[in-house]
Amino acid sequence: MRIEAHGRMPAISAILRDMAQNLEYVRHTLSHLMAAAVLKHRPDAKRTLGPAIENGFYYDFEFPSPLSDEDLPAIEQTMRDILSSWKKFDHKEVDPEEAREFFADNPYKLEMIDEIVGKGEKLTLYTSGDFTDLCRGGHVKHPAKDIPADSFKLDKIAGAYWRGDEKNAQLTRIYGLAFGSKKELDAYVTMREEAKKRDHKVLGPALDLFVFSDLVGSGLPLWTPRGTLMRNLLDDFVWSLRSRYGYQKVEIPHITKKELYETSGHWAKYKDDLFRITTREGHEFAMKPMNCPHHTQIYARHQNSYRDLPVRYANTTMVYRDEQTGELSGLSRARSFTQDDAHVFCRLSQVKEEALKIWDIVHEFYPAFGFQLKVRLSRHDPAHPEKYLGNPESWKTTEALLETIVRDKNVEYVDAVGEAAFYGPKIDFIANDSLGREWQVATIQLDMNMPERFDLTCINEKGEKERIVMIHAAIMGSIERFLSVLIEHTAGSFPLWLSPVQVAVHPISEKHADAAVVCATQLGAAGMRVEVSPGSETIGKRIRESEKQKIPYSVVLGDKDIAAGVVSVRARGGEDLGQVALDDFIKRLTEEVNNKA
Repeated sequence: MRIEAHGRMPAISAILRDMAQNLEYVRHTLSHLMAAAVLKHRPDAKRTLGPAIENGFYYDFEFPSPLSDEDLPAIEQTMRDILSSWKKFDHKEVDPEEAREFFADNPYKLEMIDEIVGKGEKLTLYTSGDFTDLCRGGHVKHPAKDIPADSFKLDKIAGAYWRGDEKNAQLTRIYGLAFGSKKELDAYVTMREEAKKRDHKVLGPALDLFVFSDLVGSGLPLWTPRGTLMRNLLDDFVWSLRSRYGYQKVEIPHITKKELYETSGHWAKYKDDLFRITTREGHEFAMKPMNCPHHTQIYARHQNSYRDLPVRYANTTMVYRDEQTGELSGLSRARSFTQDDAHVFCRLSQVKEEALKIWDIVHEFYPAFGFQLKVRLSRHDPAHPEKYLGNPESWKTTEALLETIVRDKNVEYVDAVGEAAFYGPKIDFIANDSLGREWQVATIQLDMNMPERFDLTCINEKGEKERIVMIHAAIMGSIERFLSVLIEHTAGSFPLWLSPVQVAVHPISEKHADAAVVCATQLGAAGMRVEVSPGSETIGKRIRESEKQKIPYSVVLGDKDIAAGVVSVRARGGEDLGQVALDDFIKRLTEEVNNKA
């Protein structure tokens, strides 16, 4: 079943849309309410912008003296006090002179007024109670009636530059949370507290998977032996799935002449996001932010026949993007990250079969981690053709083809206008983690523009050149981002096959050390990754450390175990599996690894 994000909608989708829009209006109204409350406490504050955002709202202020988190409870109480008097919103259109007079002492509002006038748009003031603000609208009609007083709370204070430009003045941003009810608000706060415990930026270094160095730079993760092992295991898993379908590995350099990206169209759109290099001869290069243009040149090295198609290239390689420091967030948003990239060069008639193969790979990969997937068909926005490459006919053809694939799979999907890549539509797969959060993960993207720009063809049955199409296929998308999601999804308790250390062997005392080494050797010979703890520490402390490191199994060896020829096994989480024969334990481990349980 299709659930459309825009356009004509089934009844259920229209209801969901209206609910989402109403919540956005609530949040925007609350940003006004917060600004009014702030001015009650700090009349000297200069207000700037206050939009609705995911999960709440914020407003940016310039304060002559600092505001702190300790000030928020009083401001929040004032918001509730004011709310009861906000019976309605009045708005009126004003001319520039009146608007400038009203905000004469606020340079930020004056700048906004000039910008709005310059665009030829209307200036409108919205008033509720005794508070008036420059605004385009988007509020609830009756704030006191429409907003439950216990459905919002102020959250935190952060710094923010005016207009997001670090060259501008630094402001104080106050964030608030807002939902349809107190129950929803409380549920979100509880979920967020749990998410803090699972934060990959904390758990990753604690589990010795990766580290950031000030000397290396923000957004540039360094991978430890354990983290590198996990990366390789994940990449090997994806490759084992791709290799069944005839993919071939390729490799490319990390820099390129800018002309490659000028031809592909990426330079015009992303040149400010690139790390750029000027050689001593004056040539301009860029560190690659994506791999697809490089892969076109491998395809184009010789003329292909239709008999050669599809051609499938796979390439796991790092890419680089000049993200702003304030946008960086651990592994989920970094300056260097690794794409498990693949590109299929094929005829239009082969697209469906190739896309279904990628679909099958995606649906074999993600269940191994306990993820359930949703589907989104991401189309272009015909109201803004300037955002995209290509002509309307190509977009119509490619979107219809992807829609056929999704419909043939008979799955519920969201039809999302405006979510396409700038060069083509795509099928996005959305995963829900253990906290119920949604993450976009894998994607299948259809591209008729890059083959056109690079003049990629095959010789068809008539001996004529025929334009081909290109499918972009990422399974993890980015290994770094996938691991950030996986760490938080599992709270660091990875499945056995992926755990850097699978078994910890603990001799009860030093006199049992030799038996522990023999046990570890047998486990290692069976393909298990094993560590032996030193017998100098207490057994309780060593077992607790294994639990802290999320090691799936601990083996304890003492006099009784050695005499009986068995091992005492504890599973992660403290479950006591008792004494078992080592061969039986190895069999259990092997089955669990092979099944990716």
